[in-house]
Parts: sequence; structure tokens; C-alpha cells
Amino acid sequence: MTINIRRITQKYGILFILIAMCLVFALLSPAFLRFSNVLNILNQTAIWGIMALGMTFVIISKGIDLSVGSVLAFAGLVAASLAQAPAQMKLYQNLPELPLVIPILAGLLVGTLCGAINGSLIAFTKIPAFIATLGMQTIARGFALIYSNARPVSNLTPAMNSIGSRAFGVMPIPILIYLFIFVISYILLNKTRFGKNTFAIGGNITAAEVSGVNVPKNLVMIYAYCGLLAGIAAIVFAGRVGSVHPGAAEGYELTAIAATTIGGTSHSGGIGTIGGALIGALILSVMRNGMTLLGFSPYSQKILEGLIIVGAVILDMRKNARKG
Repeated sequence: MTINIRRITQKYGILFILIAMCLVFALLSPAFLRFSNVLNILNQTAIWGIMALGMTFVIISKGIDLSVGSVLAFAGLVAASLAQAPAQMKLYQNLPELPLVIPILAGLLVGTLCGAINGSLIAFTKIPAFIATLGMQTIARGFALIYSNARPVSNLTPAMNSIGSRAFGVMPIPILIYLFIFVISYILLNKTRFGKNTFAIGGNITAAEVSGVNVPKNLVMIYAYCGLLAGIAAIVFAGRVGSVHPGAAEGYELTAIAATTIGGTSHSGGIGTIGGALIGALILSVMRNGMTLLGFSPYSQKILEGLIIVGAVILDMRKNARKG
């Protein structure tokens, strides 16, 4: 039996990189492999990891969503405002304490609605996804500032804060939510007609239309799902931090795009995996955590992250050129 090294490298190369990074940081810093630090890495990954899962669908369809960070802030503010404990600075002074499901549903609704608007603009006006979502980025951030009077929404109920706590005192709940969304996204992308249509649209939108795919409907669904996951990330953010500021999650959309790109999702469309998005998000978290433990500044981390993104895109372009 012949082992195809090149095929194995192409298929599992990103996983080998993650393992190599973990080994290097473990050798350089004994604290890296401590159980508490591993949980910290996974916990930090959860928010932008969830966003990266939604971004995977978008990029596979040959699109982009620059609005998810602002959508997270807006959805998080709405959810947090409905989950405030009685206090002088409460946004709705006369609102009684609501069941947790209401602020959660409100946040998810805001995220999904923003995503659906993005998809509708792209599908029915034919404007580029870059422009549509850039506009939504500004609009959602503006709504976040207006809604909160440019103030943070804090003093959340114990029920809301419990989302950021640990199940059975051990496993952080954000990690469990992340894994659940990972499974749902994997099934949607690989086991449903929606997932097949997403690949078809990204591979060749004209061929998808000819084969009977309702492209406008699916584009709306793709961006709505990305918005929904931004809403879920907003709930996790509110639960973890205990408050939401209108400037929250600034730049998170770039981290989500970076995780998806590093994970092998092609910006040429039609190529990508949910597992790749998970590994890409972990690579970013491991890199940031390891460099912090070694005393690197956050600014140098940004430079390295940018270089990794550019390198991932260059490798993707070269791979597509060889296929052509």
C-alpha cells in the first residue's frame, strides 16, 4: 500500500500545524498544558469560533460578512437589556425580571434579522457581499450606540451570567455551546440539501441556477444562519463578560474570517469544512495564549496573525492554480 504524503499533507496539514504549535508552546512554557490553561484556550475560542462556523457557510458560497462583530454587539445589548437585575442604571427601569429564554430569543432574533437583511441585499440587489455587509457593519454599530445611549449594559441577572459559568463546576458552558453548534453546523453543511446548495452556489452560481437551486432563497438562508450564530456568540459574550458595551466585539469579524481562512475554506468559493473552521479558530487561540505566556506583546500577535492569514490565502491560490 502506497502512502500518498502529499495528499495526507493537504488533508491534515492544518491539524499537524496545530499539534506542532501546541508542542512548541508546551516545551517553551510549562504552564501551557495545565488543565486550567487548556480550558481557558477553549473558552476563549468559543465566541469567535461560533462566528467562524457561520462565516464558513458564507465564504463557501463565495461571499463575505464584515458585519458579524457589530451584529454581535447589537444583539448582545438587546439581550443584556432584557436580562438586567434591578439597578439604578437599568435600561428599562419598569421591566420585571424576565425568564432567561426571552433575552436569549431576542438576541437570536436580532442576529438572524441582520443576517437575513444582508442576504436579501446580496440576493435581490446584486450588490457585492463586501459592500452589503460593510454597510450592515456600520448600521448595526450605530443601532447599538443608539439603543444603549452609548453606555454599557451591565448588572445582569444570575441566570444570564450562568451562561458564562461552568457545568458541574468543571467544564465552561461556552465550550459546550460551541461544540453543540459545531455538530449542528457539520450536519447542516454535509448532510442537508442546504449544505449542498451552499457548495453549489460557491462553486458555480450559474450552474447552480441551471440545476434548479433557488439561489436568492439560499443566499438569504446562508447569511441569516451566519447572523444567527453571531447572535448566539452575543449571548455567550454577555454571559461570560457580565456586560455588553456598544463597542464590543470590534474586529471580531476579522478574527472569524481569519479562523475560517486558516482552516482551509477557499475564498474562491465551493471549498471548506466545518472541522477546518474549528482547527483554524484553535490555532488563533493557541497562538495568542502561547505568545502571551511567553511575554509577547498583543501588537506583535496581531502582526503574526496577519502574516498567517496572508500565507493561508497565498497557499489557497497556489493550490487552486495547480488544479486549474
